[in-house]
Amino acid sequence: MPEFLNLLPPADALSIWLAALPSEPRVQAESCPTEEALHRILASDIHAPESLPPFARTTVDGFALRAADTFGATPGLPAYLTITGEILMGSGTELEIRTGQAALIHTGGMIPCGADAVIMLEDTQPARQAELEILKPAAVGQNILAEGEDVEAGQIVLERGMPIRAQEIGGLMALGFEQIDVARRPRVGILSTGDELVPPGRMLAPGQVRDVNSYTLAALVSMAGGLVSRRELLPDSCDQLQSALRRAFSEDDLVVVTAGSSVSDRDITAAVIDELGQPGVLVHGIQIKPGKPTILAVADGKPIIGLPGNPVSAFIIAGLFIPPILARMLGVKLSTITPVCRASLAVNIASTSGREDFVPVRLRYEETGWIAEPVYGRSNLIYTLVRADGMIRIPPHATGLAQGSTVEVQLYDPTHTVLRI
Repeated sequence: MPEFLNLLPPADALSIWLAALPSEPRVQAESCPTEEALHRILASDIHAPESLPPFARTTVDGFALRAADTFGATPGLPAYLTITGEILMGSGTELEIRTGQAALIHTGGMIPCGADAVIMLEDTQPARQAELEILKPAAVGQNILAEGEDVEAGQIVLERGMPIRAQEIGGLMALGFEQIDVARRPRVGILSTGDELVPPGRMLAPGQVRDVNSYTLAALVSMAGGLVSRRELLPDSCDQLQSALRRAFSEDDLVVVTAGSSVSDRDITAAVIDELGQPGVLVHGIQIKPGKPTILAVADGKPIIGLPGNPVSAFIIAGLFIPPILARMLGVKLSTITPVCRASLAVNIASTSGREDFVPVRLRYEETGWIAEPVYGRSNLIYTLVRADGMIRIPPHATGLAQGSTVEVQLYDPTHTVLRI
């Protein structure tokens, strides 16, 4: 069997792939209800149409007053102020605070004209009717949110290319944005090849296995912001692969092919991809385990990736390459942060110098902290991934990792709860 030539480190391979795409992604915008925009990518800058808060307001329950009237106040020698009224929540006020006066105000209430501080209720006590004792001095601006302190009118509050989180949805609603423009999700065509593959609902005949990769990859694509187009299962036929690949290439924004990426007499994927457009296959083989026979290509500005057929290899390679390429296509301007958990390695792990190894691990918690246990299994065993919470990377210059060493576990899913005790 022929060997791979010019194997590249994963980071170099990704750089080459990204560099072959247009420098400015052609992001198409679509309108989306703000409440449904979680994890979408902003397609345009958001300017604040008004200030937040739109008026000066108090952060506590207390009395609005002039700070100068409280200077020197102590419990033994309080300042005395006249209560002139109460400021109701949810409405404006025409009260004006003059020297020697105060007004009862509730959290969020509008600061009346003339007041420059709010003193908390617990720092006061009633004296005679409509009279108040101030037990400690207040500073100018105390317990007050100034108009525009959070956001000024006209300010860019969110930039295009930002992912929308829960807090961005709240911030947009605070400014009255019920609809926003987001980047259209790239359509990702997923093709699985192999004479042995059948749909999950079918009974297995001798020599057959159920399709795993297209469903695993579809979920990963959805998590990364893509719109899944899971296509038909394909036999190991050059003509059928060529036809299906051309159809996906014409309809989808990113094409993912699983299996058919090894160097053998059945390796037809690279040749078929090269026929789609320029520059064609850029990388065929990566210094990594698992996932060495990976294909990265760009045809006339459209990215294509060929993955190994083994579920573990396909999942790990897809997790390394698909999120950054989708982020580029969505116009994401921020660097992707990979959620990690620092843990102590439970056992020694051997590795081969000169390649990057990714090892699935499960996490357990002990009094000393998190412990990472390798989940061993061949790359065609899907439950190697199911039993794991994440993976650790062994760098190419290392020949392994020692028991007890601190490792960073790259979590497969940051929302996953580790239940093992």
